[in-house]
Amino acid sequence: MNKNDLIGSVAEAAGLSRSDAASAVEGVFDAITNALKNGDEVRLVGFGTFTVARRKASTGRNPRTGEPMKINASNQPKFKAGKLLKDSVN
Repeated sequence: MNKNDLIGSVAEAAGLSRSDAASAVEGVFDAITNALKNGDEVRLVGFGTFTVARRKASTGRNPRTGEPMKINASNQPKFKAGKLLKDSVN
């Protein structure tokens, strides 16, 4: 499922127009993104939790040349599925 499929599914399930569903989906994505940028955790009970994890700087290798290269530290978004989501998939 891609973003357009998700918008169509939300529109059908909620009885909204595609443009209203697109605004709702974009709003949810923006809210989650802004919360993570501010260092907050987004916990959707039953669905899962979005967090930000800090990756340390490390040394890797360039796959083409084999030369060592520095990989900068960065923040990485993480998602941990909740119990209800895990149960519904299994």
